[in-house]
Amino acid sequence: MTLHLIKLCVGADDVEDLRSWQAERLAEKRKKKEKPVLAHVTRMVPTRAADILDGGSLYWVMKGYIRCRQRLLSIEPFVDGEGIKRCRLVLDPEIVLVRRRERRAFQGWRYFEAKDAPADVKGVDDVDDMPEAMRAELEALGLL
Repeated sequence: MTLHLIKLCVGADDVEDLRSWQAERLAEKRKKKEKPVLAHVTRMVPTRAADILDGGSLYWVMKGYIRCRQRLLSIEPFVDGEGIKRCRLVLDPEIVLVRRRERRAFQGWRYFEAKDAPADVKGVDDVDDMPEAMRAELEALGLL
């Protein structure tokens, strides 16, 4: 049974901000000759990792709405330089837009059942290049 995670995307106003930040991060890693792996570090390790890695994604909440997702490639527990246990959520670099859904703020990440996840935005050419306000209005009208 596929299980997802959901998390607030703090500091990003929209999907384009997330894309830019992640692209910069990967460029920095390449410049430093590090492996260009995109990961989000969190404190808690998901105990249901097998279900998450069976096709699961990390759904990002931005400004009160679920906006996009990234497939989870691996979950790697580790201990940081200060001796604190942490978890690296390794992400697919592809950001998939989803139908916008309202979501209240919460701390950390939460498990997110597949039945509760919003559908991907499909069948619309150049939706990634569409201005955010236009996309929001088209979604509200049920056209996306």
